[in-house]
Amino acid sequence: MTTPRLLHIGSAVVDHVYRLDALPEAGSEKVAASYAQVVGGGFNMMVAAARTGMAVAFAGQHGTGPNGDALRAALAAEKIATLTPPSREMDTGNCVVMITADAERTFVSWPGAEGRVTPAMLAAVAPSTGDWAFISGYTLSYPGSREALAGWIAALPRPMPFVFDPAPVVADIPAPILERVLARTDWLSCNAAEAAFLAGKGDAAAMAARLLARCPAARGVVVRLGAQGCFVHPAGADGRMVEGFSVEAVDTNGAGDTHIGAFVSALAHGQDPFEAARYANAAAAISVTRHGGASAPADTEIRDFIARSGGAADRHHAAGG
Repeated sequence: MTTPRLLHIGSAVVDHVYRLDALPEAGSEKVAASYAQVVGGGFNMMVAAARTGMAVAFAGQHGTGPNGDALRAALAAEKIATLTPPSREMDTGNCVVMITADAERTFVSWPGAEGRVTPAMLAAVAPSTGDWAFISGYTLSYPGSREALAGWIAALPRPMPFVFDPAPVVADIPAPILERVLARTDWLSCNAAEAAFLAGKGDAAAMAARLLARCPAARGVVVRLGAQGCFVHPAGADGRMVEGFSVEAVDTNGAGDTHIGAFVSALAHGQDPFEAARYANAAAAISVTRHGGASAPADTEIRDFIARSGGAADRHHAAGG
């Protein structure tokens, strides 16, 4: 059997991670408890899929300079292929990540080469039978990349599955671009705030049903609910809550990326959506017990974690935001 491949056409950046007891007040200053420079953004999702058994290829734009060099080295270390040549004009972008004592994260980003994508750059990215494609809302929010990416997504051959994560910047995606992408989406995975923006406020079941209506070709919707787990609504079937696993969180950065990567990998390997969601909840729960966004566990770790919990995901709580 051919190993399923994930094509990630979004962005990956270099994170500058500061750990603080709390965010500084306006006009004041804080001294961080620690600092690290790591590769993050879409890299976190790719790592989660790769460590759980998918072949992964990065088809996004990356830059020329120290950030681009760091990104390519990190991809190579995880055996993730890079399909596109680096931009000759600029470096890969960066993001300031502030992690507070409650494990919450706050971001300030600066787009680089990943914010400039043309149809010519994407021409070399040729999907194959069995591939899955993924993008987040970040790259679709950039004026220099969204038109080319929306066109590439709309032209994806059927029945190739396409997975979309709107991301916290969903409000910055122009409505026509968003509608084109939602029309081609097979699986939509979003957190509660993003779901409320797209479908109006309500409980998870109501939001998921309305999200399905906005994605006419969708196979299903996942609403990630942080510590509660996630709500899964396959098309043509009843949705239900998939609760997760109780852990002591130290860093929620990358938890949503880990959840999506593990979920897609589980689906691609034949698990049904509810099994895949439980698997993803476990992956996300493990990831928040570790520092760093690219903290996704391997398949054996996830399965051992579930087995130690008695396989009873409904008795616990998960971090999958």
